[in-house]
Amino acid sequence: MIRISEATVKDIKNIQDITNITWPITYGQILSKEQLRYMLDLFYSNEELINQFEKKEQLFYMISEDEVILGFIGIEHNYKDEAVTKIHKIYLLPETQGKGIGKKVIEKIEKLALENHSTALSLNVNRFNSALNFYKKTGFEIINEVNIDIGKGYLMEDYVMTKKL
Repeated sequence: MIRISEATVKDIKNIQDITNITWPITYGQILSKEQLRYMLDLFYSNEELINQFEKKEQLFYMISEDEVILGFIGIEHNYKDEAVTKIHKIYLLPETQGKGIGKKVIEKIEKLALENHSTALSLNVNRFNSALNFYKKTGFEIINEVNIDIGKGYLMEDYVMTKKL
């Protein structure tokens, strides 16, 4: 059975392990090795993750099955003081894809969002990420296209997607 439980600082190593597995597969054909390393260091260093846990702006959840960690999510309720839950991070190990786990994760996020009085979900996805089709199938719609400067001349070239709840 898939279990989604709130993460703690003790899960930082697991979060980093998952990103080190999933990011090269997800973004290896999209981003240069240098940008990939830069972004992993920027978003997933011990310091950055500890900071995110302490501020509690983003809530992290671990996804597991039979005590085996399959992935994690990072979400933020009341994003920009609106009734929106922002999905900042959603990463599942490659071997889980196509098994309905992603759909269950989205359903759990929807439940958490509704419990926190959100009327919509929002996320950014790289314009060249194959997950775009998954998000469309689960009811997300593209509402904008953005280029986000993350420093050192690198951009995140994303679609902004939303799903009404």
